[in-house]
Order: sequence, then structure tokens, then C-alpha cells
Amino acid sequence: MVIALDAMGGDFAPRVPIEGACAALDELPDIKVTLVGREEVIREELSRLGRSADQRLHIEHASEVVEMTDSPGKVVRSKPDSSLLRAIDLHQEGRANAVVSAGHTGVQMAASYLKLGLIKGVRRPTIGGLFPKGEGRLAVLLDVGANTDCKPIHLLQFAVMGAIYIELLTGVANPRIALISIGEEKTKGNELVLATHYLLEQSGLNFVGNVEGRDILADKADVIVCDGFVGNVVLKLMESMFHSFVSRFKSCNGGPTEIPPTIKQLQKEFDYSEVGGVPLLGVNGVSLICHGGSPAKAIKNAIREAATLARKNLPEALSQGVEHYDASMLARGVARYKGLSEKRDELEAEEAEDE
Repeated sequence: MVIALDAMGGDFAPRVPIEGACAALDELPDIKVTLVGREEVIREELSRLGRSADQRLHIEHASEVVEMTDSPGKVVRSKPDSSLLRAIDLHQEGRANAVVSAGHTGVQMAASYLKLGLIKGVRRPTIGGLFPKGEGRLAVLLDVGANTDCKPIHLLQFAVMGAIYIELLTGVANPRIALISIGEEKTKGNELVLATHYLLEQSGLNFVGNVEGRDILADKADVIVCDGFVGNVVLKLMESMFHSFVSRFKSCNGGPTEIPPTIKQLQKEFDYSEVGGVPLLGVNGVSLICHGGSPAKAIKNAIREAATLARKNLPEALSQGVEHYDASMLARGVARYKGLSEKRDELEAEEAEDE
């Protein structure tokens, strides 16, 4: 199992990605890592870490580096020998089973889409964010920023891919699917939510209905669907919230103080480095995206997750799922759902009769 790692990607590259790769090799005896980037600086880091002779580490020279200010569309054409693009090339060529990067997310998305291609039937790739529900359980929220403007069919496919991903990652069978809205009632929400609710009801997925923002951490669902605009706002809020809580806890206690074990456990659950990264779902490969500020621990765990998803053949599982649920949807004629205004009136009438 070979993982291609963008050694020049991230806020603390190349030091942190290489440290993470070495930690992954120490923990996972059955993998190899190809470090992609400027050979001279990679060798310097390996020498500093005393890993120059490690036979499970391979260096793939790439002369260019993707900067965070680079335009995704231009980089694919103007920097073909950048570390991120070369790492994806290795995966495309079959010389690596997966790719991991903490570099430019937009460039990784664009390059993965163009070089690896989309799984047949997938309209758009998506990124999911993992959220703790307690006792080691996770929920995935998607999309969290890849697609700010979506159609109902996109959200239906996000639900399908999210269900398959969370099942492969956590072993949860028949995961519960929910849709973010401004109320639990199926008549609540904008036109996108109303139409998506109707599709999900008819999809054959284990759809449990609408949830509100307060329900994301409440174990009401395993997969929560929304467009990328909403998802990104939720993700950034969640990322900042617990860090703010811990900071205020210390401040209220007069400065640095010992954090109680229960708070430490929560801190661990909300620490994104425990998971490491999330895959770009829908592309024909395993392309893991890490936070730009990832520490070595996050890179190590992302490599571990990439190896797991590659072994379980994530692209093939997604392909089968999308084919199955799209066939189901078309067979039932759901694609020809009624006009939204007509459907809203019909649903409101049904609820009035129930009352």
C-alpha cells in the first residue's frame, strides 16, 4: 500500500508533513509513503529526523510549489510539476493507492477532478466534515464548501456518497440520513430543501427527515446533508467554538490551569487531527484533504485513513451506490417531481389533515 504525500503542502511544510509520514510508518507496518516535493529540502528533513535510510520512504522530485494565493484553474495549467499535482499524477498512474495533502484545497479539488475524473453518474464531487457525537461516534456533514450552489439531485447524491463513506469508515450499517433545514417539519425550508426532502423520501435511503443546526451533535443522524454555503459556515463555527470554550475556561480560572479530565476528553473529540483529513467524494480515486494548519499527528492519521479507504476500494463502493440509488430514483419517476409551489401546498394540506 503506497500513499503519495504532498510534502510541500500546508502551513508548516515540509517539516510537518514529513514528520507525519514518519509517524505513520512507525504505526502502520504495511504501508509505504512517497514524499512528493523538492528533493533537496525533503532529504534535509529526513536527515534531521534520522530517516534518510528508511526503505519505506521514497522521494518523487517536484520542482514547483502551489501557493495558497494561486488560482485553482490556472495552477493545473501553469504548475504541472508542483508537488500537489505530481502526487495526484502518481495516484492516476497507479504508482500510489491514494494521495494526501494539506495544501491548497481548491487546487486539490480541481486537479483531482481533472486528472482522476468523476465516478460514472456523479454530477459533482463533495467534501464532508466529520463531527463527534460522543462515545467515539461520528457524523458526516456534507457538503462543507466544495459546492455553494446546488440542485436537489446534487444533495441526493451527497447523501448517497456520505452514507457509503461513513459506513466504510465507522462500520455503521444503514446509516441515518438527515437534511438541514430551519425546522423539522417537511414544509419548512427554501426551495432547495423542499425539493431535496421529496427526493430523499423516495430514494430508498434511511432518511429520517429534517434536522436543525442544534441537532448536528445530538446523534439524530449519521449523515447530514446541506449545500456547501451552509455547510462551510457550520464547519467554521464548530472549529472555533470548542477552542473558544477552552480559552474562556482558562481565563475564568485566572490563567493557565489544569483542565479537568472530562474537558480533556471533549477536547480530544473536537480535535480534527484525531481524524486527520476527509476524502473528496465522487472522484475516481482516494484524494484526502487535510487542514492547512495540520500538525504531524493529523498527517499521520490522514495517511492511515487514506490507506483504509483505499483497501476498502472507496471509488468502487461509491460507484455501486450511485448507480443503485439513481436507478431506484428514475424507476419511481421521482426525477419528475411536481412543481415546488404545488408540492408545498400538497404537503401543508396533508399536515392540516393529520392535525
